[in-house]
Amino acid sequence: MIRGINHVTFTVRDLERALAFYAGVLGLRPVARWSKGAYLLAGDLWVALVVDRNADGSSSPDYSHVAFTVEPADFEALALHVREAGTEIWRENRSEGASLYFTDPDGHRLELHASGLAGRLADMRRRGTDGVRFYDDDGDEV
Repeated sequence: MIRGINHVTFTVRDLERALAFYAGVLGLRPVARWSKGAYLLAGDLWVALVVDRNADGSSSPDYSHVAFTVEPADFEALALHVREAGTEIWRENRSEGASLYFTDPDGHRLELHASGLAGRLADMRRRGTDGVRFYDDDGDEV
């Protein structure tokens, strides 16, 4: 049975640039690095950067992305810092909670999000999201 996300890996073309972004701009904590990669921590989440000189650096046109949790009190300052780093904004926030959707230097789609699943579900209930179904802890529809 799956118990959670073990780690997230991003392919990068330039390790120095990627480390400067993930550690310097986003504030992830480096824990190891070598010639072809690095490991960082985002809270308890292990983030791997792996050099792939063939990565094309273009972002996908779909909605796939990785969202990092940010404390609501820290959101505005970090969002401003990310914007000032020259990131590309790929989507405007249309969901509950403060979010910033941006790309890293290799085109990976990322999000800063200052809410959680409980807030998202409460918003869906409040709005009456079309066709939504909710389940209890046993997986039974409620």
